[in-house]
Amino acid sequence: MTAQLNPRGDVAVLVPAAGAGVRLGPGGPKALRQIGGEPLLVHAVRRIAAAPSVHTIVVAAPPGDAEAVRELLAPIAELIVVAGGATRQESVAAALAAVPPGPEIVLVHDAARALTPAILVEAVATAIRSGEDAAIPVLPVVDTIKEVSTDGVVLGTVDRSALRAVQTPQGFRRSVLTAAHAAAVDPLTDDAGLVEKQGVRVACVPGSEYALKITRPFDLALAEHLLNAENSRNVATTSEPG
Repeated sequence: MTAQLNPRGDVAVLVPAAGAGVRLGPGGPKALRQIGGEPLLVHAVRRIAAAPSVHTIVVAAPPGDAEAVRELLAPIAELIVVAGGATRQESVAAALAAVPPGPEIVLVHDAARALTPAILVEAVATAIRSGEDAAIPVLPVVDTIKEVSTDGVVLGTVDRSALRAVQTPQGFRRSVLTAAHAAAVDPLTDDAGLVEKQGVRVACVPGSEYALKITRPFDLALAEHLLNAENSRNVATTSEPG
């Protein structure tokens, strides 16, 4: 059944999904790799569509695969699919240009973070709605971090108390993100980095362990395990007597 996005919503979500996924090994574009028998992109879009304030979803598909991605996602939600670019920044810019009039909050979400819960989408959107120009979900860094020289010698230990691991969706006031992309010179892998270069304050909201980025084969296996556990909980819940 196709999810109905909120026509009164104020949020557009951009999903750059054109990456090759080289670190995952051979097997095609990263967003189209599968867990639980479905592509990562399908899982990501399904969770975005479940967020109540989402008005529009725009997916930047792998070059040459836009029509196939449109057909793949049609049963999930009515959305917009555009051809992605050679870099993540180009893909985000193409998706941003396709957002229709209306939503003034724009979130950028990695398809590789396929298990991100809808509640995190809403948390980031709420931060922008409350007055922030930009907001990102973060988690504390739990490992000890060392600064190391190019020849593999430890130079020192970094104070991790001020460090955070950044996730997506990253949220922006639409005008802020548009201006940042228009002014971009060097390609970055992080949209918050673009607005930081414009001197824009970026707020943080608590992230989610489920918003892990699936980059390596180990991440794919972990996501499969988490998905199976989630499905088992859902089956147990629906099987309980009323």
